[in-house]
Amino acid sequence: MLELSYTESPSSFTELMSLRRLPEDKSQIPSENSPEHIERFQSLAPPYPPGEAGRAFGGHVYAQSAYAASQTVEKGFLIHNVTGTFILPGRLDIPYEYTVRHLRDGKSYCTRAVDARQAHQICFSGLVSFKRAEPPATVPFAHQPVSAQQRYAELLAGKKPQDFPVQPGVDADFYIDYWREQWEKHGIPEREFPGLEARNVDMRGFNRREEVTRQPDRYRQLTFYKLKGSPGDQPGSVKEEEVSVEEVRRRERAGEFDNLYACAHMYAADKNSLLLIPRALGMKVWDALASLTLTVVFHELGEAVRMIDWDAEPEAEAKEGRGLSKKWFIQEGWTPRSGDSRAIHESWLWSPEGRLVATSYQDGMLKVARADREKL
Repeated sequence: MLELSYTESPSSFTELMSLRRLPEDKSQIPSENSPEHIERFQSLAPPYPPGEAGRAFGGHVYAQSAYAASQTVEKGFLIHNVTGTFILPGRLDIPYEYTVRHLRDGKSYCTRAVDARQAHQICFSGLVSFKRAEPPATVPFAHQPVSAQQRYAELLAGKKPQDFPVQPGVDADFYIDYWREQWEKHGIPEREFPGLEARNVDMRGFNRREEVTRQPDRYRQLTFYKLKGSPGDQPGSVKEEEVSVEEVRRRERAGEFDNLYACAHMYAADKNSLLLIPRALGMKVWDALASLTLTVVFHELGEAVRMIDWDAEPEAEAKEGRGLSKKWFIQEGWTPRSGDSRAIHESWLWSPEGRLVATSYQDGMLKVARADREKL
């Protein structure tokens, strides 16, 4: 097994998703011509541990499963739908091993089944569907809701994404208070969330309205997010300059990074998603909160998901030493339903231009102790 140094996740999303191909497992279907041909991969970087609780961030295995599947399709096939089930908590001390099974290879669509294992146990299982982009002239219809930028224009007016505070690794009040105390007492900062930078729009005025407090489904959270690092980063590289800006631009225009970007959007969709629910319900504490299933559907492919802002001045991100400016996307999240020790999180992912790029639908476990429960 590959030796990994599980100290801290790399900041760059590309390095975070890095994989190595494993030899073919002879115990599986051996024929490459079989419609169920199997390919295997292993993760190279440790995932983020939310709350330092010894468990991996679920969005890591979700996004990396799709990324592993993307290594098995022909050029031009782009992720448009991923549905997955979280089976066991992810461990931090050993890599993930991904088994990608070819279910179908068609002219316009293809499908992969992915199982993620740790210590020979399946911890996540998903289906990843790919499709080729449609020529615009062949699709004479399209509609979408009014964009978040328009509906929340008053909250966003006169502000840049970087004017809002960085979203904590775990966006829960008790966790924020804990790290504030650690900093005040010991000067210990919270671990940096890798892969993406996320910033919360201040929605307190909106969410304190009576109609929202009476109907939790009206609660909303807007989060700006952007890519960390470059899509051209290589595992173990120190500086992005090793791959020139011109080379990154050429490869992006050719669509080489489109599936990587899709995985970054999926990673963002799961960051702090379920933690919106207790706030919407007015809960301060709970016994358990965990993902059960997550589906992300991409409505636009190619250009719409790309995350480098080529029109921005490079100096805008000089402090990163990267030479590339990144686009700020918006996640608009809410919870339409809770009950039966479960709760739903939904979100829309908006491009900077106000195009609805993707929709997420997440079923989570939410357990809260009854106040009148008899003590044992």
